[in-house]
Amino acid sequence: MFSFHYHTPTEIVFGRNAECQVGELVQKTQCRKLLLHYGGGSVIRSGLLDRIKAALEEKNIAYTELGGVVPNPRLSLVYQGIELCRREQVDFILAVGGGSVIDSSKAIAYGLANEGDVWDFYEHTRQAHASLPIGVVLTIAAAGSEMSDSSVITKDEGMVKRGYNSDLCRPVFALMNPELTMTLPDYQTACGCTDILMHTMERYFTSGGNMELTDALAEGLMRTVLKNALILRDNPRDYDARAEIMWASSLSHNGLTGCGNSGGDFATHGLEHELGGMFDVAHGAGLAALWGSWARYVWKDCAPRFYRFAKMVMQIPAPDPEEAKTNPSFYEEAFVKETILKGIEAMEDFYRSIHMPTNLRELGVEPTEEQLRTMAHMCSLAAGGVKGSAKKLYEEDMLQIYRMAL
Repeated sequence: MFSFHYHTPTEIVFGRNAECQVGELVQKTQCRKLLLHYGGGSVIRSGLLDRIKAALEEKNIAYTELGGVVPNPRLSLVYQGIELCRREQVDFILAVGGGSVIDSSKAIAYGLANEGDVWDFYEHTRQAHASLPIGVVLTIAAAGSEMSDSSVITKDEGMVKRGYNSDLCRPVFALMNPELTMTLPDYQTACGCTDILMHTMERYFTSGGNMELTDALAEGLMRTVLKNALILRDNPRDYDARAEIMWASSLSHNGLTGCGNSGGDFATHGLEHELGGMFDVAHGAGLAALWGSWARYVWKDCAPRFYRFAKMVMQIPAPDPEEAKTNPSFYEEAFVKETILKGIEAMEDFYRSIHMPTNLRELGVEPTEEQLRTMAHMCSLAAGGVKGSAKKLYEEDMLQIYRMAL
């Protein structure tokens, strides 16, 4: 195993009516005025936004508001939020929504607490030194941004999608009521389940040291998502399944499933960021469309992990991987390749079962060769030339994966 630093300062209030505690939790921060940040649509139609406002007003908490966050949140709204917050002297941000709203809130928080252009952080030309505090009322189980150190923003000009990570942006608290996710469209729920799985797999498929306990946590989390995603496909109002998925979302991306491992891979995320930037597709669906091609391209460089995944997560019948410790030629056996490919196929079958795409055409996009080359070049550029841990990918590798995904 590898040494690690694990930091999770977020207070979680989980369960029915958790959002009712928003006034008390904001009051504890002693903020003078907050920004109420949200998307629109369901938080308004459901009455959630009005309930949040009433809870704030009951505690005499001053606020201003900014809606309009869209999937793949835009830098232009971040700039608008920074300007609004400076004018209104905001010192706390309350995100009401899912990953896009939380990510937009984090970017605004960086922009308010640091000099210069906030986009510099996402371009990785500067590092943030501070962030305004953030609270979350979660409405979508997917991104895990309610406990994570990450945020992803899309620059309107050129639709360039970039992520930035810093412990500074981890929310102070997150209120998580699984009932709030029951109004989501089936497609959005499925995209969320895919994103949760990918956040775990990005940390799981690494070459190098691993930690047995961390592996067991990651495998259990993935099996839980696989099981409960199918329950929600058939019964979207199942509270227990919603709760399992919501908690899995937080644990998949707060760093827990990467402790002691040799660092995350996140190549599929990098590839999807360029795809999402160019075609504005749903993040989870984009990940599903690329994952099988990525897996088939890299598995030979990471055979022990893919074998363990097939057996422990996808439940493919095969000899225990512990046998490898006494059999040096274990991973050269023909059944190993067969098991690994069955594991990849089983994951793709799962994606199809929840109506997720497994290639770009099923996603609804058919990039030209020029577009594929542009995405590969931009992905390589964003990664500093190389991306991945299961297998290190360079620009030509990225291009081959995009081609395979057609």
